[in-house]
Formats: sequence, C-alpha cells, structure tokens
Amino acid sequence: MKEPLNICTKCVMDTTDPDISFNEEGVCNYCSLAEEVMSNYNFSEEEEKKNLAEMAELIQKNTGKSGYDSILGLSGGVDSSYVALLAKEMGLNPLCVHFDNGWNSEAAVANINKVIDHCGYELYTYVINWEEFRDLQRSFIKAGVIDLELLSDHAIFASLFKLGKEFKIKYVLSGTNFATENGLPSSWIWSKMDFRNIKDIHRKYGSVPLKSFPSMSSFKWGLIRALGIGGTFLEPLNNINYSKTKAMSKLESIGWRYYGGKHYESLITKFYQGYILPKKFGVDKRKSHHSALIRNNELTRDEAINDLKEPPLRIEDLELEKKFICKKLGFSESEFDEYMNEKPRRHDDFKTDRYIMQKVTKVAKIFLRKS
Repeated sequence: MKEPLNICTKCVMDTTDPDISFNEEGVCNYCSLAEEVMSNYNFSEEEEKKNLAEMAELIQKNTGKSGYDSILGLSGGVDSSYVALLAKEMGLNPLCVHFDNGWNSEAAVANINKVIDHCGYELYTYVINWEEFRDLQRSFIKAGVIDLELLSDHAIFASLFKLGKEFKIKYVLSGTNFATENGLPSSWIWSKMDFRNIKDIHRKYGSVPLKSFPSMSSFKWGLIRALGIGGTFLEPLNNINYSKTKAMSKLESIGWRYYGGKHYESLITKFYQGYILPKKFGVDKRKSHHSALIRNNELTRDEAINDLKEPPLRIEDLELEKKFICKKLGFSESEFDEYMNEKPRRHDDFKTDRYIMQKVTKVAKIFLRKS
C-alpha cells in the first residue's frame, strides 16, 4: 500500500519528488530557498530600467559585422517571445533562431510569426535531420530514462552557439528565469549538455548514424558558462520583475496566443509532460510549474490544487495524440505501451560525464575566487 503524499503547506510540491524535505512548519526546501533568494530578483522601476540599459549597452558594444548584436532562440512560448519584445524595447537587433525538431504546433508557428512581424527581426530556422532526431528520441524511450527533453535542449544550445560563431555574435539572450522556473527537482531532469550520455544511450538503442545532430561537449559548455569562452549567456528576465501573467497579457496584445501549458507549444513536450512522465515515472511537472507561480504570487495554492485534480491531458484528446505520437516516432501502440510499462532506468546507468563536470566546475569556481 502506497504511503500518503506529504504536501508542502505553501506550494503544491510533494513527496513524488524523492529529494524533497520539509521544515517544522511543513514548508518545502524549494519554498525556503525561494524565500531566501527571491529578493535578488525584485527591482524598483528605476532598477529595471538601469539593468536593461546596462545590458543593452554591453551588447551593442560587441555588434558583429553581420549587424546582429545578439542571438535569441525563439520557440513561440511565453519566455522567449517576451525576451524578443524586451530586446525590441532595448533597441537590440538579435538574430532570432527557431529550432525546428519536427514537433512544432500550429500555435508555435503562428506565435513566432506574430513576434517576428511585430519586432521586425529576421528569423533563421534551424531544421534538424528528422531521421537522426527521431532515432534519438526512440532510443531514449527504449532506454527508459526520464529526460526525453534533454535531446532538444542540448541541440538548441549547441546550434545557438554554432550560429553565434558563424555570424560572429558574442551574446545569447536566454528566457531562463528564476521567477517562474525555480524549484524543478533534479531527479526529474538530467544534465542538458551531457553528450556522452546521449551517445551511449543511442549506441545501445539507436540505428541511424549521427552525422549532423548539433552537439557540444560538457567541457566546452563549462568553459562557456564559467569563462564566456565561445559566447556569453545573458538573462534579461532575471533583471526585471518578471511575471508570466503580465508577459502573456502584453504578448496577447500583438496577436500571440497561449497554447495550454508550460512548453506545450511543442507537440512532443505536451505529450511527454502530459502522458509519459505521469504514466512511466509518476511525475506531474505541473506541480513544479504551479509551485513556482505560487511563489511568484501569480497563482494561489487552492487554484493550483484544483487544477491538479484534472489530468494533465484531456481524456478525450489522449488517444488521438497517442496514436499521432506513436506513428510519428515509428512505434506501434502495443510496442510503445510495453516501453511505458517497463521499469524506469537512471541516466547514470549509462555513460555520463556529469560527475566529472561537477568536480571541474567546483575547481573552476575556487580558481576564479582566488584570481
């Protein structure tokens, strides 16, 4: 008999996260951490203006011969679309890059076009080799590891830096933000730049040679993040009082429309978060997403609890979406069901450089403090 879930008294995170902990008041470690550091992301109106002006000045000093001063990955989702609007207000001219992995929703394409038209930017669409990418996704599903999104995330990062080098662009504008993304359990994801892990899983379960999949070693990624060698990430949303609700309102004023869930602008992400994660891994990512919004005062705990009573994917849509996903990935439904019912495996059941990079990062931080 399963033990009852222990739920945080402030948010909706619970013991489906094996690493969660609670204080004497029943408040989870994610809420406690957010309370400690959230003040670092609260700004006065003048501070916001100053932060963005300084960022714009830094970027514009390094405009390349291409005429682009930065590069921005654009998915059609809330965060990246709002960064595009901010960049326009900052007077920037980013090269907007859309990573087409074969899973775009109609809403994503429409949103990208609305943003591009409004901002007057140029759009570069990076189309991945579908046969390779499908084989990688099939490999991850066969392996039974949790982070299917690792593949897209890795390729997006790698392709952005590849294009940055090609166009001689130093700065990458990122939609990463603490306000609406804090508190994601580490057990629900894996290191996005662990190409060694990707290669080993594909070697065991794949069949299509990887000739063009965008990749980057963890070591190179570490140099980029720690020293800015090869490019520098900038996070505009961490320099303002970012609110998803207000961002969506502003985006909707230019014709952008919401697609029903965090990262649901991607058809595979919608199915992954709405079916694969709950079915195979017992994970409902809405708990983390809603909890971040609760901490950001954009959602009440009661509203989140009521939403979680509903399935992440509507029952009437599930069968149709499952048929579509299976067909596109080349699985029969019975074959796919077999993989869903197998015991999950850990990413570190396969080769990984995650732990080596953790040590390297630790040493690098010590070195940087001393220098």
